[in-house]
Amino acid sequence: MTLNTTIHPASRLRRMTTMRRIALTGGVLYLITFVASLPALWLYADVIDKHDYISTAGGNAPLLWGAWLEIITAVAGIGTAVALYPVTRRVSPTAAIGFVTSRVVEAALIGVGVVSLLAIVTLRHEFAGATGAQRDALEVTGRALVAVRQWTFLVGPGLVAGINGLFLGFVMYRSRLVPRVIPIIGLVGAPLILISATATIFGLWDQLSAAGAAFGFPIAAWELSLGIWLTFKGFRATGLTLSDVPAPVGPAEHAAATPGMVPVG
Repeated sequence: MTLNTTIHPASRLRRMTTMRRIALTGGVLYLITFVASLPALWLYADVIDKHDYISTAGGNAPLLWGAWLEIITAVAGIGTAVALYPVTRRVSPTAAIGFVTSRVVEAALIGVGVVSLLAIVTLRHEFAGATGAQRDALEVTGRALVAVRQWTFLVGPGLVAGINGLFLGFVMYRSRLVPRVIPIIGLVGAPLILISATATIFGLWDQLSAAGAAFGFPIAAWELSLGIWLTFKGFRATGLTLSDVPAPVGPAEHAAATPGMVPVG
């Protein structure tokens, strides 16, 4: 008994189209996370740096726009893991689930940070009608909410980002779906950002210091290069194997693979 493993041209084309769609979706979402996350740091500058932000006059538009961009970042982050899951699970189910889980955790932490800053908008409105001890309490609460956001930013896009970088970097390196230099950058950058986050937790340096930026640069380069490659190049042909992403079988392919049947159409 022999097993016919010949791939019908139409089936192969359909499979390649499916893989390209997965790569494009994942790549675009990666670029969205990259583009949306950076302006938020600048938009949050006043509320993070000014300890008297609640008591000062002015609008909340920068804070609100920053919150909106971080929500986009969180949703797109989960989207990268979900979009790539049909491929990553074929390489390593454990790493695929780990990548999805870590992305969800990262997004949840970002969400907590966003809500804490949005609460400051409410406190700012209440501050105008408060007096004496009430104002002092509101200012203390505001600083506490900023601290919550800073810690979630450290643990989420800092610590957890290193973990999901290890999961996806392993999958991409093992599968050769992208040039190996790209996941190598990720596999080098992931431990570095984990070290940086740990150092920040223990007070050795600030997350946005020169040391923190240097340790975080490789993981940022990994995510950007992966997003660009997947968007404009897609998966490499060497990764488009029969066992990667099943393609639906049409009547012509079914007839060609079944003795005694003649393709119709």
